[in-house]
Amino acid sequence: MRDPGKERDYPLAGGVLTTDFAEIVDDPGIAVVAEVMGGVEPAGTYVLELLRRGKNVVTANKQLVARRGVELFATASGAGVQLRFEASVCAAIPVIKVLRESLVVTNVHRVLGIVNGTTNFVLTEMEGGKSYDEALADAQQRGYAEADPTDDVSGADAAAKMAILATVAFNSHVELADVEYSGITKIDALDVTAARQLDMVIRLVGAARLVDGQVDVTVQPAFVDKQHPLAKVDGAFNAVMLQGDAIREITLEGPGAGGVETASAVIADITSVIGTMGTGFLQNDAAWRQLPKLPDGDSTSPFYFRLHVADRPGALARVAEELAEREISIARLLQHQNGNGAALHVVTHEAKVGALRAALAAVGELDDVHGCSTPRPVISDRGVAELGWA
Repeated sequence: MRDPGKERDYPLAGGVLTTDFAEIVDDPGIAVVAEVMGGVEPAGTYVLELLRRGKNVVTANKQLVARRGVELFATASGAGVQLRFEASVCAAIPVIKVLRESLVVTNVHRVLGIVNGTTNFVLTEMEGGKSYDEALADAQQRGYAEADPTDDVSGADAAAKMAILATVAFNSHVELADVEYSGITKIDALDVTAARQLDMVIRLVGAARLVDGQVDVTVQPAFVDKQHPLAKVDGAFNAVMLQGDAIREITLEGPGAGGVETASAVIADITSVIGTMGTGFLQNDAAWRQLPKLPDGDSTSPFYFRLHVADRPGALARVAEELAEREISIARLLQHQNGNGAALHVVTHEAKVGALRAALAAVGELDDVHGCSTPRPVISDRGVAELGWA
């Protein structure tokens, strides 16, 4: 308790509040502890000690679970107590409970999610015509973004959540360091306009996949087909799509942040612990295996990227040659005049990201090319022909 003297709406009995951790960990009458301190330390040390001492723990701390989950799960399992962390991902959306209980034998092989409300609000506002800076300022004014929004806009917050979701979905230890992520700070009006003309929207999407027994987890801005469920998630809302052998596809959507929402998830976990103490239910390690990570560059997707080229005959042909050498074909192309040159908006057929990066590095060396954007994955359930790109 940071400030026992703080004025509160409801008066508490004497001795209820304390700033002394020992009073909690040494009290045999306390069976369940909720950790909502935030940060990796000292929260990590406290949680591990509580687990070792046989106390069940409920936490809302995504960075702690994402960074030290291996140690936390093993300690809880060894002590025969429960570690619950629903509030660490998407607040009031019960995705962890669904994965650990309802879908425990479903063989989930893909998780797609918009798991950060701040970035989703900013991108939605940019679709309406605001600049990135204007949209972010609006998010801060409304309380959707912190005064320092770095973790949100850089993708770090979403990456921690996707590490946790991948761990639970695949029963394999995935830590924050295993997630390749990027944020929304480089998304500009040209990207938004291109997405609109391609009948798409831009979303910060977390993706976790099992590929031939290997785990691939990423967070990055993606071009999402307007017919896809994630394209319809606007404002500060979150959504998680689960795909598996028995369920085919389930989408959970709702408010992913906020004090009341997070508190409700914490209290729900506490209630679940109390209702299952002593039964052995969910006391086993949530991630009992270690699957290898998909090699860097092997992840596949259709991609979007933007080039600035000189307005000279053969410029596009030379770009196409570099792509073709690496077995990458163009599905769709938009061209806008831009001063003395042109902006080319390119959508590829499915390709390996490593091959595309190599192609774009070579393209960037061409005399006709004056700049190239970071490639963005394209997410769509429709085929090329259905999209009108055939």
